[in-house]
Amino acid sequence: MFSIEHSVIVERNIIRTILKSNNRPHWKLLPSAPEEYSKTISLPPLIAQLLYNRGLTEDQVQYFFTKPPEFEDDPFLLTDMSKAVDRIYKAIRSGEKIAIYGDFDADGITATLILVEGLERLGGNIIPYIPNRLREGHGQLLALEKLRSEGVSLVITVDCGITAHNEVKNAQMAGLDLIITDHHTPLATLPEAIAVINPKQNDSRYPFHELAGVGVAFKLLQALYKDDKRNDYLTTLLDLVALGSVADMVPLVGENRYLVTEGLKILNHTERIGLKELIRISRLELGQLDAKSIGWFLGPRINAASRLGDAKISYELLATKSLNDATKWAARLEEINNERQNLARETLALVKRKLAGKMDLPLLIEGIEDDEKDCVGVIGLVAGKLVDEFHKTSIIISLGSAMCHGSARSIPEFNLTTALGQCQDLLTTFGGHPLAAGFTVTHQNLAELEDNLQKIAIDKLSHLDLRPVLNIDAEIPLSIFTSDTINLIQQLEPFGQGNPHPVFLTKNTKVKKCYNFGNTNNYLKFELQQGNVSWQAVSFHSHMRQAEIPDYIDIVYNLEKRRWKGEEILQINLIDFVPSA
Repeated sequence: MFSIEHSVIVERNIIRTILKSNNRPHWKLLPSAPEEYSKTISLPPLIAQLLYNRGLTEDQVQYFFTKPPEFEDDPFLLTDMSKAVDRIYKAIRSGEKIAIYGDFDADGITATLILVEGLERLGGNIIPYIPNRLREGHGQLLALEKLRSEGVSLVITVDCGITAHNEVKNAQMAGLDLIITDHHTPLATLPEAIAVINPKQNDSRYPFHELAGVGVAFKLLQALYKDDKRNDYLTTLLDLVALGSVADMVPLVGENRYLVTEGLKILNHTERIGLKELIRISRLELGQLDAKSIGWFLGPRINAASRLGDAKISYELLATKSLNDATKWAARLEEINNERQNLARETLALVKRKLAGKMDLPLLIEGIEDDEKDCVGVIGLVAGKLVDEFHKTSIIISLGSAMCHGSARSIPEFNLTTALGQCQDLLTTFGGHPLAAGFTVTHQNLAELEDNLQKIAIDKLSHLDLRPVLNIDAEIPLSIFTSDTINLIQQLEPFGQGNPHPVFLTKNTKVKKCYNFGNTNNYLKFELQQGNVSWQAVSFHSHMRQAEIPDYIDIVYNLEKRRWKGEEILQINLIDFVPSA
């Protein structure tokens, strides 16, 4: 990537032999559930298998399907929650100006909005602040002096701040109090703020560690409203909690599952004018929204604003009470999202050309000069595309003359936060999750950073088979899908991280019909038959032509709902297939 030759490059011949990488997914049929498990939970064997695969014990099964509100965890179990509540109420009573400082992604935007609305309802003098990704980037609290000059005395961060040691010290010197709410992985020491609320803290007694940033913000509001007779109002915020949680890809298990399930109910009947416009322009329907609607359509549009412009556009859209403004902001988001898609495609093509000849390295690391492409807003998306295509940890760096911004995406076998932590002395800032992280680094430290990361990857990955694994819940005949079974499968929703869409294997299915479709005819539509049962199926992952399809195939798939002329239709969504033996 850089002009300096690194020692790790010399080791390429070693890496070639020890990294057994193969892009073809390995089909892995998960172990069968014990017979006693199915009997104990009194559900059909297939449903029992799905629950068993998701790690649910017999006692947890009933709460997976119906988790009443009393099972929500006590917000005061979160470390420093009482300190935060006391300081916020002191600020409200004395009329202090409070700033909510949020990250610029969908999680941070929704977290900012629910705290602004919730604290204003309690009588607070509240202003939102969402940094500009292009000017300020991750891990920076550059606006603190500006906020202080505007009369702010208390700043509450949402979805950020857990590694902001220097910024917290500077804020204190400027006379600002900080309360940090975050869900990213903390370092060994925490910033010395008035309160630090993060379920991942080592000393946290909170039983669920996987809340999104908006989930942590919601817990703060629960604590603030605990003795308030208006606490039923919090339910109306769950549409934003669901939106931010799904968009941030937190595991949809435990409390997240409850919050998202209830939030989708609110979202499907939302009164927020901006959300209605966003749903309309995304060509979705109120009443038909699920987690996929957020992950594939609403979330990317909300995130697009910060990638190519200013996240305040998305904030204003969600906050507005004006139909004219909602229409204007939604249309602008649609334009930006289209620009984002085009820029991501162009940047991906550029990066793949630059990576030619380096694909045998354990990590894919590439930099893009400012004069090549202004792509800092999409480098995370490009890194994710590389992971999907090559199943290798990928790091893309936007190269500035002095400071560079990196975005990384990883595979389960390589923990990004641990690896970046080992290079902490070379980084200006960093933060994130094991599978997704960002950092800033000076230009002069780039070569050493790449060298160190490649060496860490060799140490961690050299003994592993790095083929992507396609986990299969069960091998079944197509005849198993009765209406009752399908209804039970649908009750496992919402699907997402931690609760994946069920994946099935069926062997020896007859291809009755098959044809290509799509703008470039690169997708496949099938009519499949096994015995007396026929199903419609589609494949968006194969580049085969109709004439290449054999008469019988083994298929790995999930069931997918789609609407056709006002009716809901179930079809098979093929993930992978091979000729039958």
